[in-house]
Amino acid sequence: MTNAKVEAVAARSEAAPAVPWPAVAVVMVGMFMAILDSFIVVVAGPAIQADLGASVGQLQWVLAGYQLSYAVFMITGGRLADLYGRKRIFITGTAVFTLSSLACAMAQNPGTLIGARIVQGLGAALMVPQVFAVITLAVPEKARHRVFGTLGIVIGLATMSGQLVGGLLIGADLFGTGWRSVFWVNVPIGIATIVFAAKYVPESRATGTRKLDLPGVMALSAALLLLTFPLIQGREAGWPWWTWACFAASIAAFALFVVLERGIDRRGGEPLMKLSLFSQRSFSLGIVLVMAVYALLTSYYLALSISMQEGLGMSALGAGLVYTPAAVTFFVFSKVAGRLVPKYGRRVLEIGAVVLAAGYLTTAVVLLSGSRLTPLLIIPTLMLQSVGGGLLITPLLNTVLSRIAPETVGMASGVLSTAQQIGGALGVAVIGAVFFNSYHPDTDGRIDAAGHAFAMSSLTTFAIAVLAAVLVFLLPNKKAPAAG
Repeated sequence: MTNAKVEAVAARSEAAPAVPWPAVAVVMVGMFMAILDSFIVVVAGPAIQADLGASVGQLQWVLAGYQLSYAVFMITGGRLADLYGRKRIFITGTAVFTLSSLACAMAQNPGTLIGARIVQGLGAALMVPQVFAVITLAVPEKARHRVFGTLGIVIGLATMSGQLVGGLLIGADLFGTGWRSVFWVNVPIGIATIVFAAKYVPESRATGTRKLDLPGVMALSAALLLLTFPLIQGREAGWPWWTWACFAASIAAFALFVVLERGIDRRGGEPLMKLSLFSQRSFSLGIVLVMAVYALLTSYYLALSISMQEGLGMSALGAGLVYTPAAVTFFVFSKVAGRLVPKYGRRVLEIGAVVLAAGYLTTAVVLLSGSRLTPLLIIPTLMLQSVGGGLLITPLLNTVLSRIAPETVGMASGVLSTAQQIGGALGVAVIGAVFFNSYHPDTDGRIDAAGHAFAMSSLTTFAIAVLAAVLVFLLPNKKAPAAG
């Protein structure tokens, strides 16, 4: 080999540093399962209600119990990993998730299913923060944008494919298990994930004291519970007085948490959360941006699912297939974003945010102009949204975590994951209220009512997308050294 060829190979190696793909792939499987289980049960709801005789309130708790424990314990899960090892906590979380999935699949009454779902959310809260931490710590900095791009694809596809995968599994009725197959499928995947995590995922932990801030855990858990519970249950309950009392109490609990954390930090202890994280502009703005983006994703696809199934009378599988072109588009433009971000930086996110907002506005304008809601009408606008989503969501995670020091990456990852869940709950509360207040099938007819309600939902998501776009333009454009 000539000297020129040797130099060319060396240059390529330096430009594309090695990525520990086995470790990265394993933790991403955990992320995919956790997100998918937030959506897949929506499709299974009617079958669960019929088989177990669940009331409407119990069915809501099958969904809400998972989301609540997932959101409430995420930051604690990230901190536990900082103290006791990210690999150890990831494997523990996967084991809890897998065993609780088995309990869900075997549940004989609504109470057992609800309890198992709450434990399943706890398992997800232990798994998910480790995904961000492992990528940030194990992947060379120059390759991190590519890996976070792949993670963005995984998150987006898990979000959009939940309805489709659920419809396929229930329609296939594997071994006569019906709705239980949406939980059975987690068991072999979870076992395989544990085996491969033990082999491939490197262990890491933060240096320093090995002590969990229990007062901080209790205060933050109470604050998150008081915030997320009324967000998830408030609309169905008609926003009674207790929902507003919970919001007020959550503010007091967050204030107590801040006081506790500052006191521990001042005394030289190990707080659950270093509040100095929020002094970094990229992180504090990024957390609000993540909340806005996930408020869009979760609520919009739930509104679309209801419009397709209740409004147009489509099956769960048929409604899921409506997402397929958008999912493919998201995948393609996520790959495009991974190639463009190293060269153009924040500009890619800016274009993605603008296109995403334009996609929501286009959907609203088309439907409000008098066109009837049909799959063929809505698929092109969903694809336009996916173009923007692929360019924005894919590099967003790396942008938010790019300045975080290794010793606080688990903590920061937990905050980021919690922001995703709170954003999702907030979006469902706001956009769900808009959708159902605009949906009047008894007077307007199912199809027209669904079209009008989905148009109003699209206008609301457009407003949130504009806020997200503004936040993207405010993000720092160049990377700075990591701060503790």
